[in-house]
Amino acid sequence: MKKHLLCTSAIIGCAMAAPATAQEWDLNWGGYMNQHVAYTDLSGTLAGTGAGQVDNDGIGFHSTTEIIFSPSITLDNGITFGVNVQMEGENNGGGAIGIDETYMTISGDTLGQIIVGSENSAGYKSMVAAPGVTSMYINSPSISAFIPLSGSTGGPLPGIFRGAMVSAYTEVGRNNDVDRLTYFTPSFNGLTLGVSYARNNAGNALTNHNNNNVAALTDIFDIGLNYSQTFGTTSVTVGARYGTADATAAGVSDPSTWGIGLQVGFGDFTVGGHYAENDNGLAAGATDQEGWSFGVTYDAAGPWAFEALTFQGESKATGAGGANEEYIAYRIGASRDLGPGVDWDIYAVFAEADDKGTAATEIEGTVIGTAINLSF
Repeated sequence: MKKHLLCTSAIIGCAMAAPATAQEWDLNWGGYMNQHVAYTDLSGTLAGTGAGQVDNDGIGFHSTTEIIFSPSITLDNGITFGVNVQMEGENNGGGAIGIDETYMTISGDTLGQIIVGSENSAGYKSMVAAPGVTSMYINSPSISAFIPLSGSTGGPLPGIFRGAMVSAYTEVGRNNDVDRLTYFTPSFNGLTLGVSYARNNAGNALTNHNNNNVAALTDIFDIGLNYSQTFGTTSVTVGARYGTADATAAGVSDPSTWGIGLQVGFGDFTVGGHYAENDNGLAAGATDQEGWSFGVTYDAAGPWAFEALTFQGESKATGAGGANEEYIAYRIGASRDLGPGVDWDIYAVFAEADDKGTAATEIEGTVIGTAINLSF
């Protein structure tokens, strides 16, 4: 690995030393907006049916918006330097400064790709999960916009973001977009390998910390593998990841995460799923998480595509205190292509969550909704 990194450094050095001529920056930008309107029917002990509780049934709205600035320039030697800055339209813009991710890319046909800055790890970016066609995700906490499952919405599932209980796309200690260095190899007949290093879990586009004193984790390493190939009318995509870090608190074990996913396409059908785990250490109240997904999609003749999938996960307390939580979700839906960058979704979701170790924490709900998705 050290020899390989030295070779990579030599390539970059040659690239930066090579004389540039009349190249110009390509000032790219794009983004997306998804607008959902859905009816929700809730039940259970947290459903707003008891005395003094708020009734959460009825029509609701949910939107996700992001503007992505991605200028780049390719030098005469073929090396491309790029910038990626992502501004969120909701959630306080991803932070007080309105920026979600910000990083630099250095790439070339023989070099592969280097990413420096606030971005997800190589393991996260390599993973594969159950396929889907609509934008109301159950492979994330997004469904909490309608069914209050997560702790931030009053639900029974605290500490779930980037965790295996609700997502295939995990991170060590559930860190998010921390400052890190990532390298992806060029594709070898469809096989790409990646490795990431982050100093700690405190620095991101908002804080940019290099001070380990404010970090719960240090020396975060991730590796990822992705293989994608087509054999006649059959396509195969495999993703796998592993990550670990050092915990800074005394008496706390080091956290880790791993996962593997597969999608197989044959004709107009795609079938796939994943399994992942998070070991979050032995601190009081910490939980280990695991989850899996399975689904199928059908790309019909014409503008319609269809889906059916499930996600199921759980967490278990590892130290004194903690919870024993469960999350189950099912989704069926269809998406119609209306034109370049414009899709219309219809879907139905059933999801439930419960903390088995705490009374009166069960909630379940059915969501029937529609969405317009714009990408540009």
